[in-house]
Amino acid sequence: MWLSDVKLILADRIIENGALRIKNGVIVEITESQGQPSGFTVFPGFIDMHGDMIEIELEPRPKVDFPMDVAVGHLDARLAAAGVTTAYAGVSFSRMAVDGQRRSFDHTSGIIRALKQNIQGLRVDHRIHARFDMTYTAAIDALDGLLTAGAVDLVSVMDHTPGQGQYRNVETLVGKRMKSGLSEEDARIHVERRIKDAIPAEQILKNLQRISMLCKSHGVTMASHDDHTVEKSNLMADIGTVISEFPVTREAAVVAKERGLMIAMGAPNAMRGQSYSGNLSARDAHAEGLLHILAADYHPAAILPAIRALSPSDPDGLVGAVRLASANPAKALGLKDRGVIAHGKRADLAIVDSSERIVQTFSAGKIIFSNGLRSEIAEPSAVTAVL
Repeated sequence: MWLSDVKLILADRIIENGALRIKNGVIVEITESQGQPSGFTVFPGFIDMHGDMIEIELEPRPKVDFPMDVAVGHLDARLAAAGVTTAYAGVSFSRMAVDGQRRSFDHTSGIIRALKQNIQGLRVDHRIHARFDMTYTAAIDALDGLLTAGAVDLVSVMDHTPGQGQYRNVETLVGKRMKSGLSEEDARIHVERRIKDAIPAEQILKNLQRISMLCKSHGVTMASHDDHTVEKSNLMADIGTVISEFPVTREAAVVAKERGLMIAMGAPNAMRGQSYSGNLSARDAHAEGLLHILAADYHPAAILPAIRALSPSDPDGLVGAVRLASANPAKALGLKDRGVIAHGKRADLAIVDSSERIVQTFSAGKIIFSNGLRSEIAEPSAVTAVL
């Protein structure tokens, strides 16, 4: 199958009017086209390493549980419509969760196993991102079992103790608890109790070392999350993380980059120009060379607008901005068969019209989304080979 008379966003350049041929799900030829430009642009399919949407799909309202097949099916459709062809569904393990409820180790373990059973045969290539509370000592055995079973594809570690990470400002956390309905007195008691129950630093280090060992033994990428200090970024690099997710301060991001970690931030942050929680701006990070990966976070449709927002300031323009959602996450996650439009790579593609709408998405050469507005591009009448 040919896609012709389209703009092609390659890893290092743009072909303004080109064509590509797909065979058996793989790109086998890239050419320049002599035909009339169609107005469509072909991007590599987006790779989302951090999406929190599955938990919301499973529980769209508090204590309202949806069946796994309904939740996954809807998420699959949302991702495909956003041009995402590979997605890591983020599910969390939290020490503060009540046994049997959302984010407890038995509940999350069950979700992961059910996800693995339900994602086979869907349109997007779905994978599992286990978001692990580094203070949750009792759940490490559960994580070990999931890794051994091949049920987890990415692990990130975080500390949501008041005073750490995104909760480094205790007063802000008190205010957040008050907005959830607590009085100021009860909110302060709640936060103070969590601080009192904090896990000793020595135990956290042991937990991190064990998690790192498990990830390495199973060949699973490990990321840090919400790092806020120079010391935390250095620690995460020391234990073997390769991605720094959503660093909340510039200082933490600078050290992460210096230590060789790839920095991931949310596409909604980049699209809006600010973090909704008041943390480091993705646009500011990008301007300083401190952003390598865009993630859906909580809204996959933000990926394409985020790319467009960052491309004017990217040293490589649109090509460089596109790499943030394709080639760079592929590199960080060890996905050697995708992430770029190139000979021999998976035909994972997002086709965009002149109005910046995704009109079709291809996964391994198969159409997994179409808005019905783009007619099929026929065999090119004349093409010129590109080296």
